Amino acid sequence: MLSTVTRLITQFVPTLYTLSLNLERQERAFTGTLTITGQSLSTDKTIRLHSKDLLIHSVTLDGKQTTWANESDELIITHPDLIQANHILVIRYTGTITDAMHGLYPCYYEDDGVKKELLATQFESHHAREVFPCIDEPEAKAEFDVTLTTEQSITVLGNMPIKWQRIEDNRLVTTFERTPRMSTYLVAWVTGALHRKTAQTTRGIDVNVWATPAQTPESLDFALESAVRSIDFYENYFGVEYPLPKSDHVALPDFSSGAMENWGLITYREVALLADPATTSISSKQYIATVVAHELAHQWFGNLVTMRWWNNLWLNESFASMMEYLATDYLYPEWNMWLEFSTNESIMALRRDSIDGVQAVQVDVHHPDEISTLFDGAIVYAKGARLLRMLQRYIGDEAFQAGLKQYFIAHAYQNTEADDLWHAMAHSSGKDIVQLMNTWISQPGYPVVRVEQTNTALALSQTQFFVGPHQPSTRIWPIPLNASSKDIPALLETREITTTYHGSSTPLRLNVGDSAHFITHYSPELFARLIEEVKTGSASRLDRLQLLHEATLLARGGVLPSVQLLELISAYRHETSEPVWSVLFIALSELRKFVETDELAEKKLRKFSASIARPQYKRLGWVARPHESEEDAKLRGTILSLTLYGEDPAAIQTAQGLYESHTLETLDAELRPLIISTVARYGDETVVDQLLERYLTTQSSELRQDICIGITSTPIPKKIDELLAAIKNSEIIRPQDAAHWFVYLIRGRESRDKAWQWIRDNWQWVIDTFEGDKSYDDYPRYSAAALSTAQQLQEYIDFFTPKKELAALTRVITIGVSEIEGRVELIGRDGPAVRTALRKL
Repeated sequence: MLSTVTRLITQFVPTLYTLSLNLERQERAFTGTLTITGQSLSTDKTIRLHSKDLLIHSVTLDGKQTTWANESDELIITHPDLIQANHILVIRYTGTITDAMHGLYPCYYEDDGVKKELLATQFESHHAREVFPCIDEPEAKAEFDVTLTTEQSITVLGNMPIKWQRIEDNRLVTTFERTPRMSTYLVAWVTGALHRKTAQTTRGIDVNVWATPAQTPESLDFALESAVRSIDFYENYFGVEYPLPKSDHVALPDFSSGAMENWGLITYREVALLADPATTSISSKQYIATVVAHELAHQWFGNLVTMRWWNNLWLNESFASMMEYLATDYLYPEWNMWLEFSTNESIMALRRDSIDGVQAVQVDVHHPDEISTLFDGAIVYAKGARLLRMLQRYIGDEAFQAGLKQYFIAHAYQNTEADDLWHAMAHSSGKDIVQLMNTWISQPGYPVVRVEQTNTALALSQTQFFVGPHQPSTRIWPIPLNASSKDIPALLETREITTTYHGSSTPLRLNVGDSAHFITHYSPELFARLIEEVKTGSASRLDRLQLLHEATLLARGGVLPSVQLLELISAYRHETSEPVWSVLFIALSELRKFVETDELAEKKLRKFSASIARPQYKRLGWVARPHESEEDAKLRGTILSLTLYGEDPAAIQTAQGLYESHTLETLDAELRPLIISTVARYGDETVVDQLLERYLTTQSSELRQDICIGITSTPIPKKIDELLAAIKNSEIIRPQDAAHWFVYLIRGRESRDKAWQWIRDNWQWVIDTFEGDKSYDDYPRYSAAALSTAQQLQEYIDFFTPKKELAALTRVITIGVSEIEGRVELIGRDGPAVRTALRKL
């Protein structure tokens, strides 16, 4: 049994860490001397610090030797002179550099055929204790003086600028300026061979983008532009200056997360920071811009002002997720980022939040291993961002900005709870924000609002929306209805109301702007009017994609029959907007699970998908037109994907021809994964071998990503086995990329059974490689997202139920079972009608 979380800040409050580390990279070891100044609050002559896998050699208290012991990742220090007062601890210790991608670890890369390494740190959420003894809790803010001793002739980066640097005993010694008060999880350094591009913000802040010598200088330019402009934007929007003298951004060859907001030293996966102009797609540039904006938002949200404990992680991540879209939309208005928000964050949040048992945005932490489970991208990030967007709309952007400025000024370098933010917003807006927002962040799920009209009487009611099996729910929410008519109240705060609605020339809509976190079930008459607007082209792009996605959700939840999606999709036949088409693609993909066992119905669905895409296929073709918009360039990939799914012989031949006549680097970046997927699907073993060899030799993270997406489409059993085996071989697939390969293989129709068997056969490898990492629960999560038969459900239950006792996996397994049960139920309920309708097409 795991012990409950004990908060060590209650017995010792550090104020200054003076850390000197000697990094022996080749020996995979480090030696540390640590001085901690702080105040003891203990009454039992002990101080407890977090310390994991460190060998302690000596501990002194105010210059006097102490006794100490290690117990459950804690260093327990005892001395009879230990009283409730300020003390100075000096600890000498050694530790190990491991490949775990947390704590202090090596990053591997190859430059001109020579294997090389960096050293980097990853301390969020509770891994600083693996490198130095500390109070490893967000509330335990302190200042840090850091000195690193390393090999010579390398770059050494830390949170702060270098104070001095010199050679001592043929070693490079680097001391950094003292940090401001900050949490341990934000301390960071990177050492090794790096090159950079540099620029300054309007106010003169130094901004640097770093990468290994294996990456081209040109690949750093876009991220640098985005970083400089994002800092300028945030300083203006928040009304609070960027808190540090510099902002470093480092692309790491090995990195478990997408990026990490270490204060002043942000680390990234290479694919999240580097944009080679020759090979980078528009989608990848958008991804890089949003990731950079997300991490820079953290420099205020999370770093300057930090949640007191992990139950309020959303105070960091929800805000950064919202602000990444706000900033990127301002910097690159041509991208229409709020449409991207609706097709990415909103869809992800609404889908996962409909499953019974899902966590709330704010959730208590009862066990240490539960901390890593909080980082649910669909809830703490996407749903939280959606709720903050709802708040911004509810109180207005001016009040929202004023509330943020007040919050930052009042709590700079301190820790906060949710109510601190809500009170600031209430003060700036004059509205009762506290009760409104606490209801939304504390309750899991969301409502479906039903709308019925009888003459001038409009009945509105709310119930919690579920997909799949669920317990009865009596939850209600204060819902900002954002209606298209002023006849409708601003808030629905009760289970049901009836109001007078006089009608208008345009159909009634709720949640205009798609900012509030609910979906709408319109009566058939009201829904028909909305569909007519789609057909005539008078509905906005956001209205069109929102209507379609909410209909797919209502079908999954059994509110609408799935067969109705066929008619609804047909209404979008002449659609030209890329964001709307991304939802059309989702809606068409929703139907595929119904036809896997019916050859005729599947052929009809393929033909139907291609027919829906045909008008845009004729318009866009395969080759970019002069001066075409970036939106059309992105749309081409979606249209061609549906055309190829329709098994169009000419399209297949064209894809194969492009592959044969181009190098991978010179293929259209928007189409490259699709072309690779086509040749892998219709090619022989030689094609798969060639692609895997190219994967091994390229230094381009984007090219590796595209090959991963495409090569996993092979239907050849032998090659599927080889790709699955390669996941465990770090010489072929980096551990950071293992989950991507697994998810593409378990999603594939031909590879699903093999991938599902593989993960069960190799679960010990998952434990050995990822236990303690945020990605540990990816494997039960991705498995549940792909399995769809009653037999697979039972296999999932049989395999994962014994693992539910692990706090890191409890929630994800529970939700996984519900997710598969819901899918099996849906296929059984709606499958016959969908297949019958398709056969008649």
